[in-house]
Amino acid sequence: MISKIFVNLPVKDLEKSMSFFRTVGFSFNPQFTDATAACMVINEDIFAMLLTHGKVKEFTNKQIADAHKTTEVLTALAVDSKATVNAMADKALQAGGKEAYQPKDHGFMFVRSFEDPDGHIWELFWMDPAHVQAQ
Repeated sequence: MISKIFVNLPVKDLEKSMSFFRTVGFSFNPQFTDATAACMVINEDIFAMLLTHGKVKEFTNKQIADAHKTTEVLTALAVDSKATVNAMADKALQAGGKEAYQPKDHGFMFVRSFEDPDGHIWELFWMDPAHVQAQ
């Protein structure tokens, strides 16, 4: 069974990216952070590895996508309230992020999104637990 997820994202300026995400509210695990990679803690089982382009090239022969021009992934993070969505999105924008699209309020779900300094799109959303049917 899968127990954790590590999303690997290429970044041009590791320190700038780390500073941006610290402002948004994330921390980094120093055990897995060095001059070429930073382990961003999203929660106890979800991590984003911010990797310099040189580090990414150790894992792939493919060209690194320019996320300012193409969308390679949309990373959606569920949070506990609309207020948390707004607080985190506002921090991202204040830290230099760019709004990816206008907020979407579907009644049962509220979503805001932003682009990080490298153009990766992050979606923050809250879904009303009463709306989610048990499976």
